Amino acid sequence: MGNVALDEKIPNNVNLSGDRKLQKALESWQPNFIDWWMDMGPEGFQQDQIYLRTAVSVERGGWAHFDYVKMPDYRWGIFLAPAEQDRTIHFGDEIGRPVWDKVPGDARKELRRIIVTQGDTEPASVEQQRLLGNCAPSLYDLRNLFQVNVEEGRHLWAMVYLLHSFFGRDGREEAEDMLVRRSGNVDSPRILGAFNKPIDDWLAFFCFTMFTDRDGKYQLAALAESGFDALARTTQFMLTEEAHHLFVGETGLRRVVQRSCELMNEHGGEVREHGGIPLDILQKYINEWYSASLDLFGAEDSSNAASYFARGLKGRFKENSKRYDDHLALEGSYSVERLENGRIVSNEIPLRRAMNLVLRDAYVEDCERALLRWNRILENHNVDFQLSLPSDRFNRHQGLFAGQPFNCQGELLSQEAYDAIRDQLLPTEADLNYVRSCMVRVTEPGKFANWIAPPRKGINNQPLDFFYAKFDEHVRA
Repeated sequence: MGNVALDEKIPNNVNLSGDRKLQKALESWQPNFIDWWMDMGPEGFQQDQIYLRTAVSVERGGWAHFDYVKMPDYRWGIFLAPAEQDRTIHFGDEIGRPVWDKVPGDARKELRRIIVTQGDTEPASVEQQRLLGNCAPSLYDLRNLFQVNVEEGRHLWAMVYLLHSFFGRDGREEAEDMLVRRSGNVDSPRILGAFNKPIDDWLAFFCFTMFTDRDGKYQLAALAESGFDALARTTQFMLTEEAHHLFVGETGLRRVVQRSCELMNEHGGEVREHGGIPLDILQKYINEWYSASLDLFGAEDSSNAASYFARGLKGRFKENSKRYDDHLALEGSYSVERLENGRIVSNEIPLRRAMNLVLRDAYVEDCERALLRWNRILENHNVDFQLSLPSDRFNRHQGLFAGQPFNCQGELLSQEAYDAIRDQLLPTEADLNYVRSCMVRVTEPGKFANWIAPPRKGINNQPLDFFYAKFDEHVRA
């Protein structure tokens, strides 16, 4: 199952040609997907040759093939990680039993909900980012943007395959709906709030790929533990591609910090007059996107999360490892903070009900490691500034602290006091306008906009002045 049938209309390693009914259904969905891509994918670059990575095998070391391709011709497809022989469910009430090759009847509704919610995020992010190519700071960054975009499109294919293959008519209707909803649309928005936020500049894009895509890493990792084998194998392979998205975000912000430090040292601490990103604005972007990404984990105390774990649908991060001693989670508890009568109190809840929070806490640790690396850059340049993650109570729209006026340190304020300092904590319209003013398009190979430092090395060992994109002749000066 490792080899990919690249000569088929839909590249795959699931023997699609052996299921004519499913093949026909997916081939019928494909034109609608292409119409969506042409309408809502990267604007203005559909006829350009982009140096992209495409899967040709799902085996270790063999799944990444680099070549020039027009994005509408990208080989989207259906790829599952190799099957594990005699795999069993390794957590929850079903522990030790064989994994399911079909959807259990009593879990059908829940699994469909999980798959649709995950699938809906994929086209949403493409829609959010569709205009960014027009202000890319380099060909290197332009190529990385489009790599993220086409892989989000392929991840949509992965979820649509599951819906078509295992959920019948309901699944086909859900797959169609994912091409109807639009990010930010008032009447038909995407399911999750962070995927309706506008991304109008590259600082927001880097924050999205750093924080919001990192939520995706943890959600996919939890689903990769699932007792539903097709879902587990699908998300395992998605994680190999997701790693690049996180790389784009983390290194992109590192390069912003690096360049801001250089400009501060060159010009006596002033960066705004020289087209750099002030560190206080960067901190505001971090505050906004990190808090929005925390919302994606759902309620801290969740009976749904307990049910998903108990039934073997969704595990913890790296559940099948030595990270946890107890894979039943029947006896443990977890400390959860909540607001009662204007005070923060801590309560113990059953561990299974805290599974969203357990996953989120692993995510927070991961984010903190990135902040440490960025702060070392500040220290090495003798810049007296520290970037930080805001409190998990700040700017929340989901969970136990939703809608409450906490500051970044997690202190509860009056609404009036919060409103008075809000512009110090989150981007203002003036901040957004300034950042947008820095977003100048750079198309000369090896050159970079003044607000961002070059990367340490190119993609696939190519030099930095490599032609990562070859534009159609009618395009852009």
